[in-house]
Amino acid sequence: MLVLVAPGQGAQTPGFLTPWLELPGAADRVAAWSDAIGLDLAHYGTQADADAIRDTAVAQPLLVAAGILSAAALGDIADIDPGAVAGHSVGEITAAAFAGVLDDTAALALVRKRGLAMAEAAAITETGMAALLGGDPEVTVPHLERLGLTAANVNGAGQIVAAGTLEQIAALEENQPEGVRKVVALKVAGAFHTHHMAPAVDKLAEAAKALSPTDPKVTYVSNKDGRAVHSGTEIIDRLVGQVANPVRWDLCMETFKELGATAIVEVCPGGTLTNLAKRALPGVKTLALKTPDDLDAARELIAEHAHA
Repeated sequence: MLVLVAPGQGAQTPGFLTPWLELPGAADRVAAWSDAIGLDLAHYGTQADADAIRDTAVAQPLLVAAGILSAAALGDIADIDPGAVAGHSVGEITAAAFAGVLDDTAALALVRKRGLAMAEAAAITETGMAALLGGDPEVTVPHLERLGLTAANVNGAGQIVAAGTLEQIAALEENQPEGVRKVVALKVAGAFHTHHMAPAVDKLAEAAKALSPTDPKVTYVSNKDGRAVHSGTEIIDRLVGQVANPVRWDLCMETFKELGATAIVEVCPGGTLTNLAKRALPGVKTLALKTPDDLDAARELIAEHAHA
C-alpha cells in the first residue's frame, strides 16, 4: 500500500522550484496560482534567497504549491492511487488537496491566509523552533516543559521539535536533555503549534467559513492524533486547530503501519519525512521527490505498490 506525504515548513531551499517550472504547463499553472493568492510563487521558488523564503507568509504557500505541482507531474490522484495521504504541519493542506477535500486554488488561498496569520502571530514575540535528535521522549518532554518549551512536533524516529521563545531555545542549547545527541535550530520564523499561535487560529477559523470542503476520496491521516479522518468538514476543523497544537507525526507513522503501508512517496521538496520513515518504518520503501529527475523512479515505485 502506497502513502503519499507532503513536507512541512523548513524543507524549502533557495531555487528548489526551478527545475519543476520547466515541465510542460507548470509555469502557467504556478502563474495562475500566484495571481489568485497575490504572491509571486515563481520568483520565491527560483530567485529568492534563504531569508526571503524563511518568511512564514512566503514559505507556506510555496511549499503547498510545490507539493501539488510535483504530485501532478506523477499523474492524477486516481493514477497515483495512494492508500492514504498525509502532510506534516502545513503539508496537511497539500494532503487535503491530494484527497480532494479542497481544490488546488482553494488550498493555496487557505495556506496563504494561514501563512499571513501565523507570521503576524510570530511577530508578537521572538520565537523559534529546534529539533532534538536522539533521546527518550519520556525524558525529553518533561525537560522541555521545565524550560517553558513545548514539544511542538513529536516526529518519531528519535526526533522531537521544541518551540518557544528565543531565550528558551538558547537555554535548551545550554541544557540539553539526557540522551539527546544534538539540538538543531530550524529555518522557521516562529513557535508553530504552540500557544504562541493562538491569534492565528481565530483568523484561520474565519477564513475557513468561506470554504466548501468535500469528503476525502482517499484515506486522510491527521496530525492531531494520527487518526484517519473521513469527513471533509472535520479535516478543515482540524487544520484550523492544528496551528496551535502539537504535530504527532509519530502517530501518523503508526497509522501508516497499521494500514499496511509498503511504500512512501514524499512530494517536493522531499527528504525530511522519508528520512523519518526509514528509521521508524523499516522495510517500507521510500522515495523523495527533489527534482523531476526523481519522477521515473517514483512512477516505478507507484506501479509496484499503489495496488498492493
